[in-house]
Amino acid sequence: MKVYATELSWKITPYNTQRKVSLLALILILFAFIHLLTNNCRSPLLFRYFKTSDVRGIALEKKCDIFSGNWVPHPEGSYYSNESCHLMIDQHNCMKLGRPDKEFMNWRWKPNECELPLFNPAQFLELVRGKSMAFVGDSVGRNQMQSLLCLLSSVAYPEDISHKYSSNTDYFKRYFYADYRFTLAIFWSPFLVKSSDADPNGHSLNSLMNLYLDEADEAWAKEVENFDYVIVSAGQWFFRPLIYNENSKVIGCHKCFIKNMTAVTKYYGYRMAFRTAFRTLQSLKNYKGITFLRTFSPSHFENGDWNKGGNCARTRPFTSQEMKLEGYAMEFYLTQVEELRAAEKEGTKRGLKFRLLDTTEIMLLRPDGHPNQYGQSPHKNVAVNDCVHWCLPGPVDAWNEFLLYMMKTERQRSLQGRL
Repeated sequence: MKVYATELSWKITPYNTQRKVSLLALILILFAFIHLLTNNCRSPLLFRYFKTSDVRGIALEKKCDIFSGNWVPHPEGSYYSNESCHLMIDQHNCMKLGRPDKEFMNWRWKPNECELPLFNPAQFLELVRGKSMAFVGDSVGRNQMQSLLCLLSSVAYPEDISHKYSSNTDYFKRYFYADYRFTLAIFWSPFLVKSSDADPNGHSLNSLMNLYLDEADEAWAKEVENFDYVIVSAGQWFFRPLIYNENSKVIGCHKCFIKNMTAVTKYYGYRMAFRTAFRTLQSLKNYKGITFLRTFSPSHFENGDWNKGGNCARTRPFTSQEMKLEGYAMEFYLTQVEELRAAEKEGTKRGLKFRLLDTTEIMLLRPDGHPNQYGQSPHKNVAVNDCVHWCLPGPVDAWNEFLLYMMKTERQRSLQGRL
């Protein structure tokens, strides 16, 4: 913020000198108070909500913040359709499954201080020629990967090589773009750390599970060492009942209702999972990739929880005045960013890059972008409105616009560094 001083002319006379000196003193005290209050108000602990740009700490007069802006009408519509892209799954295929409105596809993210370039599939594929990219996380991470597949489909279709690497090809996918020698993968790991079922009745949508907070999930940790780009994300699974383990001992639980078990918040488990994930990436001997943290993706259940009839039937975005980042979404977001900043600081010692793909606040404004009842759950015997994942095409495509923009920025920095 730039502050400009205004010169004040005082006409000093024997009759008003003391009075104006007192007035000046009061003004100075008032300025000092306002300055102190403004600084303190930047803390999210003192207000119910805050702007993510405060946490990013970007000086707007020097660099454009692509994550601060608004959703604006985009009559041109989406990059692709469910008919032009044959790679999306029914869980995200809202138009195929009968969604009657198309308004949700006609909005685009517009940063306040610059233009976000349209996604250029040919440019993306040239940028990743001879490289590899992995999405690590839950099914919302897969949602982003499926968006990327469809965004690239106007230029190239990949070969599905998943069966060469895993027997569980529903959750662990690999695609190869032969003309570009580019590999794209998803490693399903909803907690990022090791987990196991703890419910005597077996696994279900909300059953009790063990988390081993200081042990990375080998499903991804043994696979990503040679990947050039790794996009890490996690979120919704941390709301379920969880028993936390550290150093081979139970330290407490979240929402488990077990007698004599110490209650530990979901935020602690969330923090430690990301800390372990980032430290694991730092410890991999041959890992030289760029790590992107794609921040927490909020759900939009209204009229009840996900398992109590909640839905998301809105057909337009919120404005920034209608919806603010607060509550659990704010806490999850802050927890992630704090752990990323610590990893970023430590990673510089090894020349590793950790970057913030900041999508939380912008997606909070898109209650209209979920499948709701127009998506087929992978659990076909369970009918639940989906207000967690995102329709394709839809607002999730913006995540890959951000990703391409950031990848180009990293390349420019690298070239400047060599020069």
